[in-house]
Amino acid sequence: MSSAIGTGATGGGQNEGGATSHGARRADAVVIGAGLAGLTAARELVASGRSVAVLEARDRVGGRLLNHHLGDGRVTEVGGQFVGPTQDHILALAEEVGVDTYQAAVPGDAVYVHDGKAKRFTGHTPPDLFALPDMAVALTRIGRAAAKVDPAAPWRAPNARELDGMTYETWLRKAEIAGGAVDMVNIFLNSAYGGEARDASALFSLWYVSTFGNETHPGTMERGTGTTGGAQDSRFVGGSQLVAQRLAEELDGRVQLSAPVRRVSQDSFGVTVVSDAGDWRADRVIVAVPPLVASRIQWDPLLPAQQDQLHQRLPFGTLMKCVAVYDKPFWREDGLSGMGLLRGGSPLREMFDNTPPDGGPGVLMGFLGGAEWRRWAHRPAAERRGAVLRCFARVVGERAFDTVDYVEQDWTAEQWTQGGPTSVAAPGVLSEFGRWMGRPHGRVHWAGAEFSPYWNGYMDGAVRSGRHAAAELLHQI
Repeated sequence: MSSAIGTGATGGGQNEGGATSHGARRADAVVIGAGLAGLTAARELVASGRSVAVLEARDRVGGRLLNHHLGDGRVTEVGGQFVGPTQDHILALAEEVGVDTYQAAVPGDAVYVHDGKAKRFTGHTPPDLFALPDMAVALTRIGRAAAKVDPAAPWRAPNARELDGMTYETWLRKAEIAGGAVDMVNIFLNSAYGGEARDASALFSLWYVSTFGNETHPGTMERGTGTTGGAQDSRFVGGSQLVAQRLAEELDGRVQLSAPVRRVSQDSFGVTVVSDAGDWRADRVIVAVPPLVASRIQWDPLLPAQQDQLHQRLPFGTLMKCVAVYDKPFWREDGLSGMGLLRGGSPLREMFDNTPPDGGPGVLMGFLGGAEWRRWAHRPAAERRGAVLRCFARVVGERAFDTVDYVEQDWTAEQWTQGGPTSVAAPGVLSEFGRWMGRPHGRVHWAGAEFSPYWNGYMDGAVRSGRHAAAELLHQI
C-alpha cells in the first residue's frame, strides 16, 4: 500500500491472457497487502474458485511479521511473534500450513527492576507491586468496565461518549487505581500500543481489553498481559513470518511483490487498481493494510468523509524491537528466564528470552516504545545500543555486553507500516467515527488486524478479518 498518489486508469474489455483492452490484467478480486489478513483472504477466495491477484508494496510477504536470520536455519522475530489461548484462528491456520508452536516461557526467575534495583521473582508477580492489593483492584475494575464494552460495537457501551471523552490514564486515576498499578499498565501498553495510557481514549482501551478473548471467552486483562496461558504463551517454530511465507507458497504465483498501489477507482462494472507493477481490473477489492496507510491511496470516488477521517485518526504508536544475540543463553545457567520488567526511567520496559526452540544461539529482546522511543530513536545508534544493553545487564548480568550481534527494527521507519504495533484511537475517535470501521465502500472491502472484534491488532485478529472480508466479498458476488 502506498503513501504516494499516482495517476488513475480505467479498465475495458478482457483480451486473451487475462489482460483488458486497456492493458490491465484481470482477476475476480484484487487483494492489496500480503500480510496475514490479505494472504488469508486470498486463500479463502482461491478455495472458492475465484481468480485472485495479491499486490504487496514490500519486497517480501508478512507485513508486521518479520524474521531475523541467525544462521544455520535459525531465526528470531523482530515483528509480531506471540500467540496464546483463544487465538483460535491463527493457531488453526498455522497448523493447516504446517507451522508448529512451542512454549515461549523459559524456566527460571524473572527480574523486576525499579529505580535501578533488581529483584528476582517467580511467575508473574513482581515482589513489591503485583502482590499488593493495588494491582488486584486495578485488574478487577478494568475487567468490570471492559465487560460492558461490546467487542463488535464499542460505541454502544454504556457511557461510551463519556469514556471516549477522556484518556485511559484519566479513567484509571478516576477509578482510584494507584500510581504503581498505572505504571504497570503502562509497561504493558509500551509494547501493546507503542505508547502509554495517556495516548489512548478510555473507551478504546477498555474495548481493547474486551477483545482479548473469543466468542465464548470474554476478554480479560490477565489474558492479554499473561505469558503462560496468556497472549505471550507460545511462539512459532521457524518464526511467525513463516506462516505468511507458507500462505504465499500456497497461492502459487498470485502474489506480486514490489507493487505499491497508488490508486483505486471503481465504476458500476468493476474496480481498477493502479500499482507500480501494473494495473489490474477486478470485480471486487480487499484492502488489507493499516487504516492510516489505506487513507493515502487515491480513491475514485473518494471514501466517505467519515470513513476517511476514521482511517486518518488511527495512527500507529512508536515501537522499536531491540535484539541482542549471544553464543548461548547464558542467563539460563543462573536460573534466570530472561524475562524482565523495568520501571523508573529505563529505556526498555519489557524484555524476553527470544532464543530459538533448540536452545541456541542465545537471544534477548526488548521493546523501546512510546515516550522512550521518542527519547532515544533520534540518538546515535551506538548510544542507544549501550542503553539497551545496560537494561539487559540489569536483568541478566554483565555478560549481556558480550554480544555476537545486535539488531534494531524500528517500525516507524517502515514506509508501508509507519509505526507499531497497532492502531491506537485517541479520545473522540470511536464514539464519533467507529461505526465506519470496516464498512464496505462500494466494491471495496476491508481487512487487517485493526478490523477484528477479537484480538484486535494481533495475528489472530488479522486472520479473522481476512476470513471475514473474503466471506463478505463472496456474499456480495
